[in-house]
Amino acid sequence: MRKITIAIDGFSSTGKSTLAKQLAKELNYSYVDTGAMYRAVALYAMKNDLSHKQLISSLDQININFKFLEETQANTTFLNGKNVEQEIRGMEVSNRVSEIATISEVRAELVRQQKEMGKNKAVVMDGRDIGTVVFPDAELKIFMTADPEIRAKRRHDELLAKGDAPSFEEVYNNLQKRDNEDRNRLDSPLLQAKDALVLDNSEITHEQQFAQALDWAKEKITE
Repeated sequence: MRKITIAIDGFSSTGKSTLAKQLAKELNYSYVDTGAMYRAVALYAMKNDLSHKQLISSLDQININFKFLEETQANTTFLNGKNVEQEIRGMEVSNRVSEIATISEVRAELVRQQKEMGKNKAVVMDGRDIGTVVFPDAELKIFMTADPEIRAKRRHDELLAKGDAPSFEEVYNNLQKRDNEDRNRLDSPLLQAKDALVLDNSEITHEQQFAQALDWAKEKITE
């Protein structure tokens, strides 16, 4: 059975990471959360109070890797050896990550790392430019979308469950801002690849979207 590359792109809070993790687990593939990589760089810049120029010159000091933790049964982001999974998911980082992702030097370095991570295939990678820039030849490309208000409610509920207490309006405005920045940045904007399969999950369950994506994956694997 051949190994393939699965690229999942789409808007914020469409469940890209959830779906990517499910597919990777089911297929016994590696999973890479590229959004977490950009969040980790944003966190590093914030903690060290770096300007864009200073951040660019510090890229060789940033080490990002992922580990599966038995105690949480989850793929976890480590920044320079420290578990930052919870920290990078907060609103403060969310408000900075799209700005950091516009820096061409940051994108170039992370894309280099991502290509290296996926060079042997058998990988599921999600982000904004996986099917268009990182792996334009991926066998399966999925583009995820959903109604903005539904996405904002999901994100708001997720933050409340973690103990954060932003207003719904703050979360909604943040998503709108990130969508605009992602789509309009000059370097690797968020685009739907021409050969991507669109998955709109506004009105379907996690189980239904997983079943659809798994069917698509199995079709590609057996081609």
